[in-house]
Formats: sequence, C-alpha cells, structure tokens
Amino acid sequence: MRLTRRRFLASAASAVGAGLGLPALARGAAEISPNEKIVVAHVGVGGMGTAHVDWFANFPDVETAAVCDVDSVRAAAALAKLKEFRPDTRAVAETDFRRLLDRPDIDVITHATPDHWHALIAILAFQAGKHVYGEKPLSYDMTEGQAMLKACRRYGRVFQLGTQIHADDNYHRVVELVRSGVLGTIHTVRLWKLGGDAGTGFPPDSDPPPTLDWDMWLGPAPKRPFNAAICPYNFRYFWDYSAGVFGDFWCHVADLPFWALDLGAPRTVSASGSDPLDHAVTTPGFMDAEFEFPNLKMYWHSRPPDVRGAQGRDLGIQFVGTQGELVADYGSRVIFLDGKQLDDVPDVPATLPRSPGHQRNFLDCVKSGAATESNIAHAARMTLPMHMATIAYRLGRKLTWDAERWEFVGDEAANRMRHRPYRAPWFLGA
Repeated sequence: MRLTRRRFLASAASAVGAGLGLPALARGAAEISPNEKIVVAHVGVGGMGTAHVDWFANFPDVETAAVCDVDSVRAAAALAKLKEFRPDTRAVAETDFRRLLDRPDIDVITHATPDHWHALIAILAFQAGKHVYGEKPLSYDMTEGQAMLKACRRYGRVFQLGTQIHADDNYHRVVELVRSGVLGTIHTVRLWKLGGDAGTGFPPDSDPPPTLDWDMWLGPAPKRPFNAAICPYNFRYFWDYSAGVFGDFWCHVADLPFWALDLGAPRTVSASGSDPLDHAVTTPGFMDAEFEFPNLKMYWHSRPPDVRGAQGRDLGIQFVGTQGELVADYGSRVIFLDGKQLDDVPDVPATLPRSPGHQRNFLDCVKSGAATESNIAHAARMTLPMHMATIAYRLGRKLTWDAERWEFVGDEAANRMRHRPYRAPWFLGA
C-alpha cells in the first residue's frame, strides 16, 4: 500500500536547500511522513558507492535501509559514516546484495560495483520490484544492455544511469543550441577523452584480504586468483570487468550527441589503438574509433583533436554543422558562428526544463512513475556503440551492423562477442 500511495505524490518534490548541512537534513527527515519516504539500499560502497550513500541520505524523504559490499570492512565503514549524520538510522551492513532483494520494505537499489555486475544486479532488482539508480557504464556487454531494457519495461520499474553531468545546465544549453539549427545540419561529431592506464606493475597472484569475498566479487566473470592489480581500484583496466578509459568515460561524453541528435545505432564501426606493455592491465591505453551513422560520422579520440576549441580540454565534444561549430566539455562551451567566437546565442530560446539534480530527478520519478533524465531506453541506445567499438578493436577489423536483425553482418566472431557467457551459477535472464 505504501508504494501505491506514492504513485499519487507530486513528482516535483523540492530539491535540497543549498548550504544546508547534513545534520540539519537528518533532523528534517523526521518531519517527513513514513508514507512519503523512499527506502533505499546501496550495493557497492567503495569510492562512488560512498558518494551514493551521502547523496541519498542528504534527502529528507529518503530512508537508508542497508549498505552492502563484498568487503565487510567497506560495508562497515559506509554504515559508520551514515550513522555520523543519521544517528537514528536503522540501516544494516550486508555482504550479499541478494538479501536486500528479499526485503519488501526496500524500494530502491543503487549500485556502484565493477562493470561486470551492473546488469545482473539491476535485472534481479527489477524482478524483485525495486527501482534502480545504476552507475555507468550501463552494462558489461551488448546483450546485457538489451536484457536490462527488457526487464525494466516488463516489471514497470524506474531506472536512472549515473551520468550526473547530464543534469547540469551546460549540457542542457548545448542540446538547445544544436537542436535549434543555428549550426546548420550536423554532419560530424568528435568525442575525446585523454587516454592512459593505471600503473599497476606486475604484482603476483595472492590470497585475497580476509574481509573480501573474492568469489562473489568475480560473480559472473571468469574464475581467477586474486590479484592486487585488479581489486579494488583498477578493475576497469581489465577486459574481464570493464573497457578501460574508453568504457569509463564514453557515456559521459557520448551522452551529449545522442541526446541532442537522437542518434540510433551506427551502420559501421572500426577502432584502433595501443595495447599496454608495461603493466598488468589488458585494456588499451589509447583507443580511437570511427562510427558511420546515416548522414553523420562520429569519431572517438584518445587525445584532443587538432580542431578549434579543443585546446586545453582533455575531454570534449565537437559538433560540426554546415553553418558553424560548437565545442563543449562538462561545464563550458564555445561556438564558432559567422566568423565570431561566442559562448552562447541569445536568440536561441531555452526549451528544455532544467534538472532539479540527477538524484532528485530519479527520486521524483520513483514517486511519479515518469521517465528519468538518463532513462533506460536512452542509456541502452547510447551505450550500444561503445560495446560495438570494443569488439571491433579486439577483432582488429571494421564491422557492419544490421540494426533490424540486431547482429553484425557476416561476422560470426563479432556476433559471439555480443555477450560473454556467465560463470555458473550466475545466468542472464530478464
């Protein structure tokens, strides 16, 4: 009944007041009716996961039910931090997220785990009737993303991808400018993020820390001995768990053109780069990719390209149109139009409603049932080319995609790489 009543609450809940400290927010939480509170549990409470705990405990209408991590020390530390500013919390620390799924009082699961766990946790949460705030990238592989989309729709849940930059005013304004047509027809898009890899060296395999459930950390990934080069911080530089800098930053950068131009799947993709030689990591230190869409080409660069406005930006996006160009990063933009360099075009009206904040938007949509800013459909569409590029890189050849059949044309090896089979007893189902 509590969830049913929430459906009738107004979706535009007030954002947290600027400058209000955590203890004050904790006192405000007691003034919210239990029927209006959203009960949240957090899975994976390392660096970003700790931020999740802070973000959501910051809202008076959120109650934290549990923090969960396969490392019991991390779980205990996150709970202790929560208790510092929510001393009355009844939250518990867990080491197995499946215990959270069995609790009917929990409405929302957030996850900030390594990438190879993203899809499975989300799908199981959807099946258990939970809404999900999930960190990027959306999924480890192509098929997982589609399974997440299917499960989210089937069980009628709300999902938000953790592309926090999406909520900022700069991205909204860039979308308005591009959609306005002031740049003309966009025919080229360049994306970039300075590459590199972690300086892990070559540590030997060893026993895992006694507080870490290593087998659970691996989950659906292939079984292998513990190695300090992988866990806890540098997993993203190993193919078995992630896709390096490219996979880490793709969604933050590609989010903007997929949003502004409503792009579908590319027709072809190719990629090249350099494999690491001086560390244990396996993903490329530097990777470039080229995507061909109908009437548009997109490029990913691992170094800033030699174009106007890119200088000094280790991360950026360039839109090239028939009438002008625009270069943006997270917080700024520059426009080249009619021989002038501008930071805005005042004649272009504001047409997009501004975000109340990425987490606040998610919570409002949990109450209303509306689609979030970084909803599952947008996230799946935007993430697919990233996975296509990693397959092209690993195979060393250009790939052609048939969107209707959802397969690579005439390439059995590429089609097999759309999904990596899970290690038993885990399996992918939606």
